[in-house]
Amino acid sequence: MTRVKFCGLTHEEDIAQAVKLGVDALGFVFYAPSSRSVAPDHAAMLTSSVPAFVTRVGLFVNEQPAVIQNIFERTRLNLIQYHGDETPEFCDAVGLPFIKAFRVRPGIDIQTEMERYPNASGFLLDAYVKGQPGGTGERFDWGMIPQSNAPIILAGGLSPDNAKDAIEQVAPWALDVSGGIETKPGRKDPDKMARFMNACRN
Repeated sequence: MTRVKFCGLTHEEDIAQAVKLGVDALGFVFYAPSSRSVAPDHAAMLTSSVPAFVTRVGLFVNEQPAVIQNIFERTRLNLIQYHGDETPEFCDAVGLPFIKAFRVRPGIDIQTEMERYPNASGFLLDAYVKGQPGGTGERFDWGMIPQSNAPIILAGGLSPDNAKDAIEQVAPWALDVSGGIETKPGRKDPDKMARFMNACRN
């Protein structure tokens, strides 16, 4: 069964609806330039309502280790999502469970990049847009994804209308969606959330 992560959550109501629908993971953005970013104190309040067996994921972009560790503890995260230029040595040195995101564009060797991070719990593949680390709503060429036993998390331009195609074509470990289930950045649409989950589960 393909897992599902809703990312860029900023409101209690959206989290409650996501949990009710059976989402596997919730993403919280700790990258100030993002329109979906949340302050640590607010995130701590949001994550306090997340029940057992729903993974809390914190997204960071080229952040300092001490900041990551502090937020991880304050907000009771389960997993870090490195979405910048973090090296394998950096990720390992922070010492927290993590997934590594790659922005896919022509010329990237995805398999080689994944092999550089042997301690990652999974690999998120997103579209490359110059100057933006993620959350662009753009889709990349899924044909670039290699056949691999690694846990691949597909992101970028996903929506209720193409989630089924993504699962059938890529067979990823998980789908990660943000803009495709929103009314505006940071606010989720209950109908779109439900339709996305139905497309994945059916």
